[in-house]
Amino acid sequence: MNGCGVSGAADTFTDSLRAKGIDVVNTGNYRSFDIDNTIVIDRSGKMENAKYVAELLGIDDKQVIRQINKNYFLDVCVIIGKDYNNYLKN
Repeated sequence: MNGCGVSGAADTFTDSLRAKGIDVVNTGNYRSFDIDNTIVIDRSGKMENAKYVAELLGIDDKQVIRQINKNYFLDVCVIIGKDYNNYLKN
């Protein structure tokens, strides 16, 4: 989810993750564009999946949080922050 407001950021992250074998099921804009730091969210209680996605993107474990939501049919959500350029090199 694009939380930085830069056009195409979510697509770029999607392409990177798909190239690394991750099934990305949804992209789009986050509810706001004022997210400073990119975060990875565990949505299903499988923290190891969230940490794996963070590792693939080069995101520190400190940026991985848990917010379980059984209404989402996914394990992990990435909220792209204004620091997105730090992670596009991977």
